[in-house]
Amino acid sequence: MGLPVLILGYSGSGKSASMRNFKAEEMALVNVNGKPLPFRTQFKSVLNSDNYAEISQFLKTQTAKVIVIDDTQYLMANEFMRRAKETGFQKFTDIGKNFWELIKLTETLPADTIIYFMNHLETGEDGRQKSKTIGKLLDEKITVEGMFTTVLKTVVNDGKYLFATQTDGSDTCKSPIGLFETMYIPNDLKAVDEALRIYYGMKQQETCADCGKAILPACGRTAEQIAGGTLKNYGRKLCWSCMARLIKEAKTNAAQTVSDGTGAEGQ
Repeated sequence: MGLPVLILGYSGSGKSASMRNFKAEEMALVNVNGKPLPFRTQFKSVLNSDNYAEISQFLKTQTAKVIVIDDTQYLMANEFMRRAKETGFQKFTDIGKNFWELIKLTETLPADTIIYFMNHLETGEDGRQKSKTIGKLLDEKITVEGMFTTVLKTVVNDGKYLFATQTDGSDTCKSPIGLFETMYIPNDLKAVDEALRIYYGMKQQETCADCGKAILPACGRTAEQIAGGTLKNYGRKLCWSCMARLIKEAKTNAAQTVSDGTGAEGQ
């Protein structure tokens, strides 16, 4: 079964921009509103549509192992606006059911396919941030985030565009234990994709010589870059945490050498 991943964020916070590092042939895109992308890459496989039947057929026929649906809340919003004059609650039931079925469709895709649902955030009266939906069916009966193991949120902090990987208590962010080293990671969907593939065994992993854990992308560097860099500098392949530990130890030893008079300043 395919792996669905939910990416949440307010407009302009970097959801679409996070796709920028994928090559044209690496990713298939469902562009729900047909909006221009905020970077120059022109993906080879693109569907501009908010029609569920067309999207379902597109997903089923893709050879690309990365599929992004951007922005998914407009699937619900556009359907609502087209049916705005209808009375009663049936339209809300249909809107919720159609979206639920699209998420469930990912279960029928190949096991090495990852489907990213880009969705807007909304803030409730209690101040909690969640996936923006239409009607109460998805919120009260389903809970959209509950259908995903990984839910990331775009964050802009001091001009830096990031992903939050775990909840801060006011949102629905979450990710598997050990998938990411830190609470915040660079806004780079390709790096996220690599980490997920290594974590779930879709891609051959490099193993840290010190701790034995998989070497995962971290701090803007790919797993290959971390493994290659540590092999060159330390003579063995290390994960980011073990490399950081060695750097810290080296700095501590250097400071102690200076302070006890054995370094250059003490001579």
